[in-house]
Amino acid sequence: MVARGEAKGRALLRGRLGRRLCPLAPVVVPVLLAIADAMLVNGLELDLEVGVSMLAAAALVLRRRFPLPVFLFTLPGLYIGYIWFAPMIGLYTLAVHRPGRARLGLCAVLLITAHFFPYPISDFVLTDYRENTQVLIDACVTSAAPIALGLLVRTRRELASRVEDLTRSLRREDRLLADRVKTTERARLAREMHDVVAHQVSLISLQAGAVQVSTEDAAARAGARTIRELSVRTLEELRHMVGVLRADGGEAAEADGLAPQPDLEELPRLIEMSALDVTYEGGVVAGASGTKTVERAAFRTVQEALTNVRKHAPGARVRVRVDPVDGVPGEGAGRAEGAEGAEESRAAHGLRVEIRNGPPDATATVPALPGGGHGLVGLRERAQSLGGTLEARHTSDGGFVVRAEFPYGAG
Repeated sequence: MVARGEAKGRALLRGRLGRRLCPLAPVVVPVLLAIADAMLVNGLELDLEVGVSMLAAAALVLRRRFPLPVFLFTLPGLYIGYIWFAPMIGLYTLAVHRPGRARLGLCAVLLITAHFFPYPISDFVLTDYRENTQVLIDACVTSAAPIALGLLVRTRRELASRVEDLTRSLRREDRLLADRVKTTERARLAREMHDVVAHQVSLISLQAGAVQVSTEDAAARAGARTIRELSVRTLEELRHMVGVLRADGGEAAEADGLAPQPDLEELPRLIEMSALDVTYEGGVVAGASGTKTVERAAFRTVQEALTNVRKHAPGARVRVRVDPVDGVPGEGAGRAEGAEGAEESRAAHGLRVEIRNGPPDATATVPALPGGGHGLVGLRERAQSLGGTLEARHTSDGGFVVRAEFPYGAG
């Protein structure tokens, strides 16, 4: 265990040391190479050659900020001290950061000249053609290699930058295309809803209005009036939903008031128009302490539960309870202590909605209403998106219960 701890400590130390040395390596390594080159060529005795070579090596510290002056400063080291690394590194840096053709051509000629002519110039022998040709070829290669490598590195960096820009552009185009497809699909859905659903609901409203006017039976007239009111309400909500679908952003449209905003104040009216035997127990004053998002979720939960009762348990007695809750499970209870814990506990206060129905009436006719089984799934997803929970299960007496809890802080 001790050895393992020491190994981890050394690895951590190497990691920290490596992170600190990485930015310094491109600056320090070329200087060290140039100093080693100067020592190998000129020895350790302090003379003119060693001094010029060391100054040329030291100038490489500023090669990235001042590439051209640093390269020119290294030429005396090549001419007098006959060092190679410093001027080649300087020319490479110039090709990477200042790649002008005229500039690079002139610097290449200067390097070739400093490399070709000996120091002192009186030692130059014009008639020694073979040696002069070899030195000239060597000087040309010495100047061409760092320029080629520097241009290659610069081109690679530019290509990588352009590829990155192209990738970002493609991603942006993909997002725009996806948004356009969603907008088109929303518009198509809006047209379908308006053309099909609105037409059918309008016919229902007209037929109910005709029955309401023509019949003399009070019960039938009341039922027709309820059907007509429900049809009008459905058309109103449908109009809002079509507006949401046709908008550029559904969430922004809903925030601006395009979508219907039912809350707890409308629960009694919803229960009244459900034509069910419902007992409503409301322990929360609408809008007193909650948020509109939570109240709207509670309203939709009751609405879907009553719809399911009409579909699957006709004639059953229903009890709807809406109560405040001191702590929503999983939303702050027992997670903190002191003042911070008290603040989280207050944020966890919310709303509990329970819809419980008994067994269906055996003599009642089950309506042939369509159902896709997505209602409870949607309610559960809505509750989870608000940080709450939803439970739906059968009871021992043959009924069904739907219980949802929403934290006010989520709204």
